[in-house]
Amino acid sequence: MSNIIDRLYEDHKALSAFLTENRQISLLSNAADNFRKTLLLSAASYFESIIKDSIIAIVAEHTGPENPILEFLKNKAIERQYHTYFQWSSNNANSFFGLFGSDFKDYMMSYVKKDSKLKESIIAFIELGELRNQLVHQNFAIFPLEKDAEEIYQLYVKASLFVEIFPDELRQFIESNSERDR
Repeated sequence: MSNIIDRLYEDHKALSAFLTENRQISLLSNAADNFRKTLLLSAASYFESIIKDSIIAIVAEHTGPENPILEFLKNKAIERQYHTYFQWSSNNANSFFGLFGSDFKDYMMSYVKKDSKLKESIIAFIELGELRNQLVHQNFAIFPLEKDAEEIYQLYVKASLFVEIFPDELRQFIESNSERDR
């Protein structure tokens, strides 16, 4: 399924092909340099909004959409807090999982241990987040991003699995605990 990141990437490939065909090598180089930074920021931002929106949706499912607890969480625990959810220098999401309690952390660590694709996805997700942080905090204009657009896009593709699986697993965990508590 195509989304905005896929479309950005495809548009860039089309622009690159056009510039190559028209022998605009310096423009091609400039476009490639700017695009890979844009792609990195776009992918990381896209993932941030999906994860935040997923958390809000899951809480709303259990509290109702107009609940003051949900509003409190949006205002104090979700907005402008995303980058504190992860230890970006690690190769895992254990600190993030732990924010939902030790039982969920253990559940997810066990799940990840059994699923090598999910583990690789988390590593790619963390790498994208860490690169994004470096890019925005170390002078965007001159930051020496060593990955090209294809490498960044492949990190995005790999990382997508984690972003897709996380809300489903959190819901499943909550539901299984609710059933057990009845």
